[in-house]
Order: sequence, then C-alpha cells, then structure tokens
Amino acid sequence: MKAAIVHAAGEPPRLGEFTDPVASGGTGIVRVAAASMSHLTFNRAAGTHYSSAGRFPFVPGVDGVGRLPDGRRVFFVLPEAPFGSMAERALVRAAHCVPVPDALDDVAAAALVNPAMSSWGALTERARLRPGETVLVNGATGMSGRLAVRIARHMGAGRVVATGRNRTVLDALDADIAIPLDGDEAAQADRFREAFAAGVDVVLDYLWGPSAAQLLRAAARSLGGDRPLRMVQIGAATGDTLPLSAALLRSAPIALMGSGLGSITDERLIGVIGALLAAAPAAGLVIPAAPVPLDGVEGAWSVQKDGRRVVFVP
Repeated sequence: MKAAIVHAAGEPPRLGEFTDPVASGGTGIVRVAAASMSHLTFNRAAGTHYSSAGRFPFVPGVDGVGRLPDGRRVFFVLPEAPFGSMAERALVRAAHCVPVPDALDDVAAAALVNPAMSSWGALTERARLRPGETVLVNGATGMSGRLAVRIARHMGAGRVVATGRNRTVLDALDADIAIPLDGDEAAQADRFREAFAAGVDVVLDYLWGPSAAQLLRAAARSLGGDRPLRMVQIGAATGDTLPLSAALLRSAPIALMGSGLGSITDERLIGVIGALLAAAPAAGLVIPAAPVPLDGVEGAWSVQKDGRRVVFVP
C-alpha cells in the first residue's frame, strides 16, 4: 500500500510502498480518508516524544478518519505499530474507533480532534471542571489554546482568563480577562496576582517555562484553603522545565497534574474523543484545515500551513 514512511529519527517521511496490514486478534483494517498532523505525530517521527518507540521504518500518524469494512465512518486512534494513520490503510483495534457525526466531514473531524481533546480531556478527566468555576488558559493564542477557551465556555465555566503573546488573537478570544505575555515581567506578575485574587479554580497550561512559574507563584500568594487550584500541564511551548520551590507547594492548596498519553487511560481517551466529536457540531468546534494529498508529505511535513492544520488525504 502507499504510505508515508519514516526511515530514521529526525528525517521527514517519504512516500513509498509499505507492507499491507493484516487483521488479527481483535484488530481490523480501516481504509483511511484523512489523517491530521499534530505535534505528537511530528515529535514521534523525530524520536523526541516520550512515547516514541525508536523502531524504524514505520508509518507516522496517531489518529484519523476512515471507513471500516462494513462501511461505517469512524474516527480511530492509536493504530497498531508500525502502521500509522498516514497511509491508505491502518491496523486498528475495534475499541479504538468512535462514530463521526454526519455534520463533520472527514477533513474537519481529522483536523479537530487532536488539538481539541487536549483541553476536553484535561477538563473532564483531570481537572473535573464544575459549572461556574473559573478557568485560566495559559497559552490561549495557539490553535489548541483557542479551542480550550471555547471548550471551557461550552462546559459551563463561569469565567475564562486567557494569556498569550499574540495580542490581536488574545483580544479576539471569548475571554473575560486577557493577560498579554509581553515580556514585562513585573506587570505580568501583577496581572496574575489580580486574576488569582478574584478566584481561579483550574489552569490549563500549554506553555510551561517562565509564565507557568509566575502563575504558580501568584497562585501561592493568593489562594485560600477553601478554594484549591487544579493546574493541568498539557504542553511545553516555552520550556520543558521550570524552577519550582518545595515551600511553594507546601504553602498553598495547589494540585499539579499532567494530561496526555499515559495520564489518561486508552479506554477513557476513546471516551473523551467520542464525547468531543458528538458535541462539536452544536458547540461550533471547528478549525481551519489544509488538506494535502499523501504524495505531498515531504513538502508539507509540518503541523500547520498558513495558519491551518495540515491534514493528509490518501
């Protein structure tokens, strides 16, 4: 079958012929219609993600939209290695497939799930958001962060606070408070303290690094024992580490947790995707997508193209 093939870590995949998958032991064949690029797919191919297997060659792609042999249209996730989703066919467990609503076409569904489920899973499985609570999205001007603001609203957040470096995008978000990350650390720290003084229940962090460290310091100074903070770490766009004082965690009611592969079980992850897809049409969850033929994989090997999510179409 035709497939994008990664031959070595750090090299972009090349179109070629790959062994056809064979169904057995609870797995089935999905005829792939659309497979979205994501940071997870990109970093796995580069060998830099914590879940990278380090075995070559393989077909990249962790999810996609396709059709089962009986014609059902499904979103599938975590295909069996070495058969990723960026191929004509993928080998997938039946339990890793969920229906796609008719209101979402193949490309729209493939583009949406990966960036949207980061916040959907964090809010439902990790933070356990309750209606009326306040959510702060740190890094809200990226594609996932913008969706996080909308999803928090959809789930009943009473207030949403958004931070980000792109002031134009930040001001256009449906947020009650917008905090620019503009390099003025003193002003930024003041804004964080004001936000926490007014009350923050959940932080979704897409950045880590300096801004997350400032958020934690502001939270520790402002939190009371009757309103603990759940901070969910999702991405590390501005740094993989930060200085964290042991005394800070001892002095304030802060629950610090991560959300990603491993912190949510596969079974519950499938449930997150199913709930997200079912809600997407009514909630208006859609992102711009750039469909690319699979034979253009080498030239389009990036997560975004002109601000649109890249989706490979076999």
